[in-house]
Amino acid sequence: MIGVLIVSHGTLGESLLHCAAHVLGGPVPLLEQLNVAAKDDPNQVLPQLQEMVARLNQGDGVLILSDIYGATPTNIVCRLLEPGKVEGVAGVNLPMLIRALTYRNEPLPLMVQKAISGGLEGVVHITSEVCRVA
Repeated sequence: MIGVLIVSHGTLGESLLHCAAHVLGGPVPLLEQLNVAAKDDPNQVLPQLQEMVARLNQGDGVLILSDIYGATPTNIVCRLLEPGKVEGVAGVNLPMLIRALTYRNEPLPLMVQKAISGGLEGVVHITSEVCRVA
């Protein structure tokens, strides 16, 4: 099973963990998060993230989800990447997380693709027409 780590600003990651547990009906194994605050030194956060990645990697790899590409959380994630072992996707949202968790028993490259498609497809313009269909 692929481990999942969320690295984000403020309490976004914590909120996503709670939402995922709600949607999936209980605690989700091998899912952790780390909040990055404005005052945090990336060089001090890195060792903590390295420990988390090591703990989450049960042999199938780790997918790290971050919030904003180019921001501090993603910049730290860039220092952890190991192609095929530790992959990263920026722009985390709840549809992305749920899709990733649904495919965590598949190969890591497929899980990355599914996470991205889940995030993209989860963004929908809510119109009266869409609401009638749902």
